Amino acid sequence: MPANLRVRLTKTIVDSSAPGAKRYTVWDSDLAGFAVRIEPSGTKSFVVRYRADGGGRTAPQRFVTIGRFGNLTVEEARKKAKKVLGQIAVGEDPAAERNSKRREMKIAALVDLYEEEGCYIQRGIRQGEPMKPLTKQYTIGRLRHHVVRLIGHKRITELNAGDVERFFRDVETGKSRKDEKVGHRKRIVVRGGPGAARKVFRDLSAMYSFAVRRGLVDANPCDKAVVKKTDGRRTRFLSLAEVRKLGEACDALEEEGLNVKALNITRLWILTGCRRQEIVELKWDEVDFERGLMRLADTKTGQSVRPLSGATAAMLRSIARTDGSDYVFPADSGEGYFQGTKKLWPKIVAKAGLKDVTPHTLRHTIGAIATSSGEALAMTGAILGHANMRSTMIYAHIDYDPMKQAADRVGDKIALALGKAA
Repeated sequence: MPANLRVRLTKTIVDSSAPGAKRYTVWDSDLAGFAVRIEPSGTKSFVVRYRADGGGRTAPQRFVTIGRFGNLTVEEARKKAKKVLGQIAVGEDPAAERNSKRREMKIAALVDLYEEEGCYIQRGIRQGEPMKPLTKQYTIGRLRHHVVRLIGHKRITELNAGDVERFFRDVETGKSRKDEKVGHRKRIVVRGGPGAARKVFRDLSAMYSFAVRRGLVDANPCDKAVVKKTDGRRTRFLSLAEVRKLGEACDALEEEGLNVKALNITRLWILTGCRRQEIVELKWDEVDFERGLMRLADTKTGQSVRPLSGATAAMLRSIARTDGSDYVFPADSGEGYFQGTKKLWPKIVAKAGLKDVTPHTLRHTIGAIATSSGEALAMTGAILGHANMRSTMIYAHIDYDPMKQAADRVGDKIALALGKAA
């Protein structure tokens, strides 16, 4: 349904308003200012729009959320909207009153509000787009497991930079750690540590930026907090000798009967440098053998085109297609894609005798081998599917073997000139 359509809102109209790529609004033709807002997630909320301070077109627009469709019927929402519009007519400002009350809300309540209305990408080429479901799940999970647990009782206006620093250190030292059984076969395990502290700090900062934009707080306390916000560039990547060990391990495990899908996914990770889910969720219609490309429909940076090397193409051609599935690696049972790599990956690296290696290490390996082989950063970025050169520079490691060989060549010449040749 097109945005800004005016039609009398009914249950049928709201039911038939399908979510789109961006938020849109359907306005009621009978009651001015009354509308239903449809989020990309499918959430439908009734709202009232009005001009603040009884002003004309130059006065700022404000919105009041009446409630969600499902919790309210259309007619119930219409009655509430009429009451709100009546308050506005006599000079009241419901949005300002709501924001005044929200200024007294606690951080735990802000997490709820952020989950409902604030989980959008804040920068980069996907700015303004909703977070992907899994990203949102992990973000809200971190906020609930660490922020709500340690500082959720504080009012949102009370948090200062010092509080943020203490919170960061508490997560770093494991004060939010827990191991809790929920349900028959599920546990929630929260470990904390330096990595968790850095991630949840970024989540907390993004949530407070949302609160600033909503006028709930005047400043983001994370901006002035002195914490180690990054662990610096990752330097771990595989040498060609280690790549050989990984390949030999995959071959040996295939003979031993390990699931061949996990092994082929691993081989494609190292051959392509793709992100973990880009290969796990790869579909056959994203593989263009004729042009030698992978046209990935949904990546971290949106749609992305990657070069398909001859070795990658040959491997993909060797994989038998499963009838009825669009995925290159379909699930062993049911619909969807294969999801057993997390369980089998430790067996693969153990067999190879490798330490401190994750699937993302293989992505760094492609960057290291490309730059060490003399490929331009632009070409390395194209292989990795980066949207900007700054991202590629993080992956531009130099393999130590060619670096040592270069040092030997230069050193031999200098030593000869010094009369110190070996």
